[in-house]
Amino acid sequence: MIVIGILGILLPNFIGLAFNTYVGGIFLISAIALAFNAWQYKAQEMSLWFKPFILLALALIIFTHPAIILGVLGLLIAIYFLISGFSAVVVSFGLNSSAKFFSLLSGVISFILGGVVLTNWPFSSAWVIGLIIGVTFLFDGIALLSISNQLKKTQS
Repeated sequence: MIVIGILGILLPNFIGLAFNTYVGGIFLISAIALAFNAWQYKAQEMSLWFKPFILLALALIIFTHPAIILGVLGLLIAIYFLISGFSAVVVSFGLNSSAKFFSLLSGVISFILGGVVLTNWPFSSAWVIGLIIGVTFLFDGIALLSISNQLKKTQS
C-alpha cells in the first residue's frame, strides 16, 4: 500500500485512470457473473436480466468515456471539500478550546482545496483522484506497518 501511495502522489493522473479502469472492471465482472446466474437458472423474467444489463452499460461507459466519469467524480470531490470546509469553519466558531484553531484551519484548507479543484475542473479530476488515493494508501500502509510492528512487540 505504501508503494501504491507513493506512486499515487508521484503519478496522480495514472492512478486516477487506473482507479477508473478498476471500477469499470468490477462493474464488468459483476455484469458477467449476474448474467451467468440468470442464464444458469434459465430466467425468463426480465427482472433478473435488468441488473447485469445496467452494470454492463455502466462498465462500457466507464471504459469508453473515462474523462467524463473522472470529471463527474472530480466535481463531487470539489463539492465535498467546499461543504466540508464551510461546515468546519461554522463549527469552529462555536468552539471555545484549542480545537477552535485547528477546526478553523481544517475548514479553510478544505475550502481552498475545493476551490482549487473546482476552478481547474474538469482538468484537475484525474490528478485529484489519484492524489487522494495516493495519500490515503500511503497513510493506510504506514498505519498497517506500525500496527504490525506493535503486534510483533507485544507477542515477543
